[in-house]
Amino acid sequence: MKPIISTPDPRVVEQVSWLAWRAMVAEVNLSPKPGLVDRVNSGAHRDMALTDFYHSADAIRPWLPRFIRYGASRAGLSAQEVLPGLRAMGLGCEADMFRATAGVNTHKGSIFSLGLLCAAVGRLRERQQPVTPEALCATVSAFCQGLTARELQRNNPKQTAGQRLYQQLGLTGARGEAEAGYPLVINLALPHYQTLRAEGIDPELALLDTLLLLMAHNGDTNVASRGGVQGLNWLQRQAKTLLAQGGIRRPADLFQLHAFDQRCIARNLSPGGSADLLIVTHFLHEVSAAPYLGNL
Repeated sequence: MKPIISTPDPRVVEQVSWLAWRAMVAEVNLSPKPGLVDRVNSGAHRDMALTDFYHSADAIRPWLPRFIRYGASRAGLSAQEVLPGLRAMGLGCEADMFRATAGVNTHKGSIFSLGLLCAAVGRLRERQQPVTPEALCATVSAFCQGLTARELQRNNPKQTAGQRLYQQLGLTGARGEAEAGYPLVINLALPHYQTLRAEGIDPELALLDTLLLLMAHNGDTNVASRGGVQGLNWLQRQAKTLLAQGGIRRPADLFQLHAFDQRCIARNLSPGGSADLLIVTHFLHEVSAAPYLGNL
């Protein structure tokens, strides 16, 4: 291994933290999003509004540099030894989120994913390894090895929603995606989004089309917890139909999304898990384009 850098480059810490915060803000501002909070409405959520997400992202933002520095400071440990301390930091970040939103869960999934990815940035930089989307996701996977088995396969009388969905439907949710290294993002969403951008598609339209792609393939536990397997299957079919009809490439295509949004609201379905993966997609795309990250 190359010599260890003693302190993370402040420029890198600032840049990566800002990209993670911007990914959260870009996702919530994206409109219209089927069943999700956006600039048009609150989707299937009666307990939250757009401003809650702004307050939440701002509360999370000071924690993002801490995740990066933590990952750097633990670069000498094995990957699996990093997770316990990272979990404690994540709980502190969640507490600040809940204080900022008066108890509303706006970004718990993003704290999990962005906390892991920011720590991965710190670890890779400290080890003087390239900070690429593939390397970041592989590092997160190494952090999370065994997580699904430890937390979802346990039998206990007070099961969490995630444990129930795993045992009933085999859905692993955010834990499973992280442990697997975000395959839906690396193999599907990220290349799709980058192809659309290379074709000159407007960035917001490209993100909305990528969201549909994630909704079509993601076993979204947020949807399943609200609508069961029938609701999840319905949502995936609807997203696949829109993609087969051409997806979201022009402003005129937004009419179809507005209609899909109303159908999701009527069924009380919200693809929050896919929204979290879209944030990961946006973050990884921006990291890959950062001038002093990708090839260092």
